[in-house]
Amino acid sequence: MKTLIIIPAFNEESCILKTVNDVLEHNKKYATDYDVIVINDGSTDCTEKVLTDNDIPHICLIQNLGIGGAVQTGYKYALMNNYDVAIQFDGDGQHDISYAKDLIDEINNGADMAIGSRFVSNEQSGFKSSAARRVGIKIISLFIKLFTGKRVYDPTSGFRACNKTLIKLFSKSYPTEYPEPVSEVTVLKHKLKISEIPANMYERQGGKSSIHAWKNVYYMINVTLAMLAESLKRY
Repeated sequence: MKTLIIIPAFNEESCILKTVNDVLEHNKKYATDYDVIVINDGSTDCTEKVLTDNDIPHICLIQNLGIGGAVQTGYKYALMNNYDVAIQFDGDGQHDISYAKDLIDEINNGADMAIGSRFVSNEQSGFKSSAARRVGIKIISLFIKLFTGKRVYDPTSGFRACNKTLIKLFSKSYPTEYPEPVSEVTVLKHKLKISEIPANMYERQGGKSSIHAWKNVYYMINVTLAMLAESLKRY
C-alpha cells in the first residue's frame, strides 16, 4: 500500500532530522517504502533550515496553524498524491516507526483508523506520560464512550494511520482544537471503525508538547465540549 508518513513540526530543530532519518533507515533495513512529508508549522527556530539543508520533503506554512491545521495539510497532500494510507507521526522523537507496519495491517484488515496505543495491553511502553495526564486521558476516553458508545483507550495518541476514506474526509474538514480526540468522535459518528494496537513510545526528545495544562479544569471542560459538539453534528 502506498503509505505517507505525515510529520507535523513546530520548533523541532533539535530532533526533526533524527525523526526523519529513523524512518529512512527503517526503509533501508526492512525494505519498506514509506514516503515522508514534514509540515513545518510556522516554526520560529531553525527547523526550516534543517529541513532545507538536508533535502527533506516538506511543506512550509507561513504561519502557525496548530497541530490540527498542520496535520490537515498533510492529509491534503496525501489526497492529492493518491496515498492509500497516511500515518501521523510526531516530529519530537516520541514514536517508534517499527510499529507502522502493525497500523497498516489494521487498515488492511478493515479498520478506517488505527491508533498506536500505550494502554491496550499489559506491555510496558517506554513512556506513558505523567500520572496527571493519564487521569486526563482516562476521562477523555470515558467521554468518547459516552458520546459514541465506543471506547478509545489512548485518545490523545498522535501516532495513527488513516485509510483513503478518512484521508478524503479529513482533507476537507479536520478539527483545529483538540484534533486527536475530536477526530475520533468524527470517525465513530460516521460509523467507521477505529482499531488500537499496542505501540511503544518514548519521552519527547525536544520541542514543546502541543497539549498543555492537563491539571487545569479549563482544559478538560474545553476538550469535553469540543467532543460533545462534534457528537451532536448531523452527518
